[in-house]
Amino acid sequence: MAKITKQNCWEFKQCGREPGGKRAAEFGVCPAALPNLKLDGLNNGKEGGRICWAVAGTLCGDKIQGDFAKKQASCLGCDFFALVKSEEGYKFCLLTPGQAYQPPKR
Repeated sequence: MAKITKQNCWEFKQCGREPGGKRAAEFGVCPAALPNLKLDGLNNGKEGGRICWAVAGTLCGDKIQGDFAKKQASCLGCDFFALVKSEEGYKFCLLTPGQAYQPPKR
């Protein structure tokens, strides 16, 4: 039986910011795609590829995003976020280990 692999954000969104991607030279390699032992494997992803909403500096809507507190509204409504949450079920990880939720300032 073949192992089912789950997509990482750069594969799902086709942003081109993975190492060697078509837009990496223009925008830089996405921090979610960089080697990081604290992120690798979370939500069954490669590096931070399935917890990108918790990583500052990701590219959403052709705009580089800030930290989770600043980008939470757009990330929580994202189709990739919904897919990962659905696929992971009760094992879903919203934040990275040690990361604290901070509500947005008003």
